[in-house]
Amino acid sequence: MPPSGPSAGARYPFSAVVGMADLKLALLVNAVSPDVGGVLVRGEKGTAKSTIVRALAALLPPLRAVAGCRFACDPAAPDPGCPDGPHPAGAPAAERPASLVELPVGASEDRLTGSLDIERALTEGVRAFEPGLLAAAHRGVLYVDEVNLLHDHLVDLLLDAAAMGESYVEREGVSVRHAARFLLVGTMNPEEGELRPQLLDRFGLTVEVAATRDPAERAEVVRRRLRFEADPAAFAPAWAGAEADLAARIAAARALLPSVELTDAALRQITAVCAAFEVDGLRADLVTARAAIALAAWNGRAEVNDDDVRTAARLALPHRRRRDPFDAPGLDRERLDEILDEHGGPGPDDDPDPDPGPPGGGPGGDAGTPPPSGDAGTPPPSGGDGPADGRGQSGDGEPVPADAPATPRLFTVPGLGAGAPGRRSKARSPHGRVSGARPGARGVHLAATLRAAAPHQRARGRSGPGLLVTSADLRESVRDGREGNLVLFAVDASGSMAARQRMRAVKGAVLSLLLDAYQRRDKVGLITFRGAAADLALPPTSSVEAGARRLERLPTGGRTPLSAGLLRAAEVLRVERLRDPSRRPLLVLVTDGRATHGPDPAAAAGLLAGVATVVVDCESGPVRLGLAGALGARMGAEVVRLDELGAASLAGIVRGSRKHGSRKVA
Repeated sequence: MPPSGPSAGARYPFSAVVGMADLKLALLVNAVSPDVGGVLVRGEKGTAKSTIVRALAALLPPLRAVAGCRFACDPAAPDPGCPDGPHPAGAPAAERPASLVELPVGASEDRLTGSLDIERALTEGVRAFEPGLLAAAHRGVLYVDEVNLLHDHLVDLLLDAAAMGESYVEREGVSVRHAARFLLVGTMNPEEGELRPQLLDRFGLTVEVAATRDPAERAEVVRRRLRFEADPAAFAPAWAGAEADLAARIAAARALLPSVELTDAALRQITAVCAAFEVDGLRADLVTARAAIALAAWNGRAEVNDDDVRTAARLALPHRRRRDPFDAPGLDRERLDEILDEHGGPGPDDDPDPDPGPPGGGPGGDAGTPPPSGDAGTPPPSGGDGPADGRGQSGDGEPVPADAPATPRLFTVPGLGAGAPGRRSKARSPHGRVSGARPGARGVHLAATLRAAAPHQRARGRSGPGLLVTSADLRESVRDGREGNLVLFAVDASGSMAARQRMRAVKGAVLSLLLDAYQRRDKVGLITFRGAAADLALPPTSSVEAGARRLERLPTGGRTPLSAGLLRAAEVLRVERLRDPSRRPLLVLVTDGRATHGPDPAAAAGLLAGVATVVVDCESGPVRLGLAGALGARMGAEVVRLDELGAASLAGIVRGSRKHGSRKVA
């Protein structure tokens, strides 16, 4: 009976993936020239991102390394600082397959960079280094699935290694440096949040992937996958020939790569394109040049041509054009062709014999991946201005555009939390600054453990150089760091709030805090109430793009169901507390305090007791009833007027409202 699923270690063949031409090409270009800098794969879930990346390793040529070296030193040029070295000239060498190392999102710092071998230190009294994933990935592929969810402390280490080609470990009395040059490949779903700009720029190429809408192609995807899952051993031989052809073509392109010429004309085209698209710095020029050279080698040419420049720019520039997280990656292809024409490049259809690429819908063409739409510099569409009637809408329910977002000051949730790593509120964190030690065995604090064990050595009869350590001696580090929070907005979008300048200011402040949340790794949610009900317009998310889109489409008008808004906020916070009990919330209630529909909001306000809250009073006019202020006092919240709602002012007020803390997390 055939197995019900793939056996352990079975990999889907690279050439069996249907379509995905741009993604295949980007990966193969990096296989030819790892100096291009890796690939970031952005796309919706279920589009074979991980499958095709894992399949790449089987195509890479094997590498020769010094026998027994844990750091894969090249025998022709061994690393003089290798911890397993120094390796003498002519050291024995062995051939090993190219490595594909996967970095889990929840990995520890020690797992990534390596650490002191605690067992040998305690039992033998020697300092020995245990290599991490960066060492294992040297001269191979380092793959990070869901790279946008990677903790900041790991991102910092990756940035350092990618920039220098080396990994430095300085901790626990260990000082180690070793080479760490690898092909970095990351996959991500943009709906779950964006990458930090520094890490985004480290990826040489980026590709947007989406599932095909062609029923015949979708059917072929399902057909192949079912065959693979039914019997992987029988499926692989059918693609062995195509896989061997790709591997041979990669090897041939690598051999040709050093002799490929980047002409002055091609270089002028590259620099003109990068300048015209206003990318930051010069890394884009270098990456585009390297990618164009690799493309020429892939296509068996000894000189870079206009087609190579066009394709390289299409893959290397979209993610470098983003000016803020609200911009979607993309490149205006018509503009690209105009620039190439202006500097001597032919149009995309002028090549009489374009390279068809490998068989089976492989790389070399554009089929299988829809082109990025629009220009990355174009902001998300707004809901339109409508007539200036003083009510903020051209008709009930029509959206009001937002003011431009500002840069807010840092604000924090009071107290000491233990939530997800971030950059906002104080917290106990496994990745922060060491502030002490306590009994435990996670993240061993070596010095404290040795101090605890030292007084008992004579009583335990120690006779050798090592220490006799028991479980009672183990101490773990206590670290103080920062956490990310949940900032939940509850916004009154009713007719009483629909004055145009008010809603523009409210939306602008929310956009400002969305940007701030992106930078500080927070979650942000948005509840709106109008008419007869409250809606969760934006479920708690780290995706600023999703937040901006929902906010721009937010309609206004109708009655004011204030009680429904408070009840919905309490319910959202209750559910989020179950999902992520350690992430502390901050509620920002934007209202004029009027309730023209539903019950008195006093009872609903009581359900939010203990939640750190800021009430933004939007009441205006010469006569003010102070309803929002009274509601804020009932909730124990800080109250701020709308004219003080500038993002910086709001941030400062929230930071200062320490006495109105949410529930503490020990």
